[in-house]
Amino acid sequence: MEIKEHNTNDIRIAEIISDEVLIQDTESALDLLGNVYYQGFDEIILHEENIIPSFFDLKTKIAGDILQKFAQYRMPIGIIGDFSKYQSNSLNEFIYETNKVGYNYFGVSREEALQHFANTGR
Repeated sequence: MEIKEHNTNDIRIAEIISDEVLIQDTESALDLLGNVYYQGFDEIILHEENIIPSFFDLKTKIAGDILQKFAQYRMPIGIIGDFSKYQSNSLNEFIYETNKVGYNYFGVSREEALQHFANTGR
């Protein structure tokens, strides 16, 4: 796992680069969150391929549990990737509502996520 640092509006953002699935459950998400927090980062960008596919099946409740943890610990996460492969209206609505609230974020690119975080001013 590599952490690429981005800075915007005096906010340190950790982009996680890995060839492995890093988030498999709530516990592994909290481990990642703690690791990034300990290193002094304020926000995280994570690629969709680094998250277990069942995260994107809302019936598992993994997505809600994990995003809630990131919100509770005040560590916004931007998840980037191609979500069109998940043919789920529920997931599309979940992504829309998550982005509407604005704390956590789903987007297609690093640049989009960085722009989102810059606009939210956290």
